[in-house]
Amino acid sequence: MKTDETQWSKEELKIYILMLCAKADSVEVEEEIELIKTKTTAETFEKMSLEFKRDNEDESIEKIEEALEWHQYSELELCQLKNEIHQIFAVDRKIPMSESNLGRILENIIY
Repeated sequence: MKTDETQWSKEELKIYILMLCAKADSVEVEEEIELIKTKTTAETFEKMSLEFKRDNEDESIEKIEEALEWHQYSELELCQLKNEIHQIFAVDRKIPMSESNLGRILENIIY
């Protein structure tokens, strides 16, 4: 059963996903956080940041799956989301195994 927690707006979901991507290698660099902040309002960033900090990776993946099921995304929206995920991974100019693995997990969930 879906909870109110995971019935985020599409923007909130995107920010949550991008936060997970920034944290994938256990090192959130300031550039990743700043890039995420440019994609939303300060209020939305703060709301999703607080929620993200309460969740472990498994909970995050589950919430993302639920929220993606709840929304109807177009092909274009999915491509844009995928591009933004890759932008976050590319910020530090290296893609460690943890980011690569998360990228594959998200790819399977999104498509």
